[in-house]
Amino acid sequence: MNTENIRNFSIIAHIDHGKSTLADRLLELTGTVEKRKMREQFLDSMELERERGITIKMQPVRMNYKLQTTNYVLNLIDTPGHIDFSYEVSRALKAVEAAILLVDATQGVQAQTISNVEMAKALGLIIIPVINKIDLVSARIEETREEIHRLLDSGEILEVSAKTGEGVEKLLEEIIKKIPSPKFEFQDRPRALVFDFEYSNHQGVIVYVRMIDGEIKKGDNLTLSQVKENFIAGDVGIFSPNRCPTSVLMAGEIGYIVTNIKKPSIGAVGDSVVSKNNSLPPLSGYEQPKPVVWASIYPESQDDFDDLRRSLERLHLSDSSLTFEEESSGTVGRGFRCGFLGMLHLEIITERLKREFNLSLIIASPTINYKISIKDGSEKYIYSPAHFPEEHLISKIFEPWIEMQIITPPEKMNSIVQLLYEHESEVAETEQFGEHRLIIKARMPLRELMRNFFDELKSATAGYASLNYKMYDMREADVIKMEVLLADEVVPAFTRIVSRKKVHHEAEEVVEKLKKILPRALFVIKIQAKAFGRILASRSLSALRKDVTGYLYGGDRTRKMKLWKKQQKGKKRLKEIGRVNIPHEVFVKMMQR
Repeated sequence: MNTENIRNFSIIAHIDHGKSTLADRLLELTGTVEKRKMREQFLDSMELERERGITIKMQPVRMNYKLQTTNYVLNLIDTPGHIDFSYEVSRALKAVEAAILLVDATQGVQAQTISNVEMAKALGLIIIPVINKIDLVSARIEETREEIHRLLDSGEILEVSAKTGEGVEKLLEEIIKKIPSPKFEFQDRPRALVFDFEYSNHQGVIVYVRMIDGEIKKGDNLTLSQVKENFIAGDVGIFSPNRCPTSVLMAGEIGYIVTNIKKPSIGAVGDSVVSKNNSLPPLSGYEQPKPVVWASIYPESQDDFDDLRRSLERLHLSDSSLTFEEESSGTVGRGFRCGFLGMLHLEIITERLKREFNLSLIIASPTINYKISIKDGSEKYIYSPAHFPEEHLISKIFEPWIEMQIITPPEKMNSIVQLLYEHESEVAETEQFGEHRLIIKARMPLRELMRNFFDELKSATAGYASLNYKMYDMREADVIKMEVLLADEVVPAFTRIVSRKKVHHEAEEVVEKLKKILPRALFVIKIQAKAFGRILASRSLSALRKDVTGYLYGGDRTRKMKLWKKQQKGKKRLKEIGRVNIPHEVFVKMMQR
């Protein structure tokens, strides 16, 4: 194959702007997928992706297209749009020469659009701007065109309807015309960048690679540079869109290599595959993503602990932004402290653990990483509320803040400012973006972003605002540990870190919620929230009542009174020795704040 005829590109856009639909049309037009086999969101193979209508995992695919008399190979990597999966986008962009920037004509440029453009510019990629959904009555084509011009010094902006296919053929011609062919330094020495992984019980680790130099064939002796793991290449091949074995992978191509390594933990995104005997220096890879949200995950049955470990290792292989380490709780046993890129990421991973690995889980309330200065001069980083030191030992607490951009119609400005105030934010500046929109730049504690800020923003603006954020710095925090006690016993999974100003409100809220969702027992359950060394809120869940006198009729009332007294003593004794059984559903409902 001639490298001059290869084009590697990705599609980037804000969530719901039509990336997966455009990918469907490209697959159809190039004949990669037969019409009878075509379905919506073809590249979204995960059940969760199809259910939610969002892309979670990037997916590579190879398409063949003939323009005039020349055959071209088009390698597309479809990417997610949600902010929690921006790391997936950065990995995809490292493996290509260009990006198609897709903008919804009915919504215009959104917050994540700006973030994606900055990412593509930083990598020096060619950006082809495209306006989508031009077939809709509500399309604001000229306004959207002006907004794109504000972002990019671009000439022509293409117009398409990914749904109907209008303009997509012209886009294919522009891809061939504007995207440069891959360049390489060495013809005889292979080197490939690993941008993703897959694990097969039969074939072990399967690496997804972008070939940078040379070529790789089945049977070659290869090495994963970072982890110093040698292997003999099993099958090599391309994605069309399923895995298709080929005889060789050449410079500029995107494909996969079967390693037959049976250790799921060996993979590292950004690693280089090189020849064992004649290796080149490794390629510059990716920065390791840093988790921003943490949650403890325990198996409902301790018998499933090893299964949970293996499942997390398997998921980490295809999602290196997931981190986990073992921990133990006296109440729920052994489990793992897991790090995530956001609340949606947490939700997706826990759902995959349940569906793909058939695990029943207990999930603790999510939290963030705090830096704590102790009065003896030492410092600790703590991401589990249960491990917070006692109040009298703490000198200062620092928490992460984020820097955010909100794009909104001007009439929603007051609602947003009020919402930002309620979430302890600082508004840095506002600027006009086009005729009918504003950009609000603000800073907020990450703790407050997790407190339903996304949902409240959508509600306050009737869905018209969009949000993008990045980590900012650590600042001193005015927070305290709040514990929840059931029958006088602390439940670590319900412990949370809250603002001192809101601790009384949070205490009342949590005990009231628990009273509603906790099943009753044969004895009275005391539900309490504790902070500052004292009980701030308390509720009692009444005991289940059994009619111990139901079988009696007639006779002296003293017989009934004796039975009632005996029952009362039994309940008192049960209360002293009884433990509260907390069903899995209660933990799940407590996580959904």
